[in-house]
Amino acid sequence: MTKIWKETGFVNDDPWIVETEETKAGSNEKAILGLGPFLEAVAAGDAPGLGVLIAPADDVTRLAPYLDRLALVAVAFPAFNDGRAFSHASLLRTRLGFKGEIRAVGDVLIDQIPLMLRCGIDSFAVTNATAIRRLSEGRLPGIANHYQPTAKPSADTNSYSWRRVS
Repeated sequence: MTKIWKETGFVNDDPWIVETEETKAGSNEKAILGLGPFLEAVAAGDAPGLGVLIAPADDVTRLAPYLDRLALVAVAFPAFNDGRAFSHASLLRTRLGFKGEIRAVGDVLIDQIPLMLRCGIDSFAVTNATAIRRLSEGRLPGIANHYQPTAKPSADTNSYSWRRVS
């Protein structure tokens, strides 16, 4: 079972569906397409209201001309040890200026969520039972010290994002 979580809590009526050959978005749902199918839909002029799924090996900069038309970019974490989606999210926020929703999908673990938030990811498709339980209990782990810049600015406006204590 997949649950969508944001910093405000779990979302009960999320309309987004990652489309596959077996799964298609219904009439009350919104489609998240892979990068190739998304670019084909844009070229055909049939892309309003679509989301896009960025796989680890995809070039996220190919979305640059279309970011103003995207409401959601899902970044894939196929395994806990594949962190390329952290870079995709950071690029979307800092270099490409994407203001819409970035969603983590795949192997989303509780201890990685604070780092994902710092990279600009703001929603999470969580399937891990431990992560779902801890999020429902409000037990998000914290990070005491940060040593690198981030897409999410520091809460303390008089300090650098990467030199603050939480």
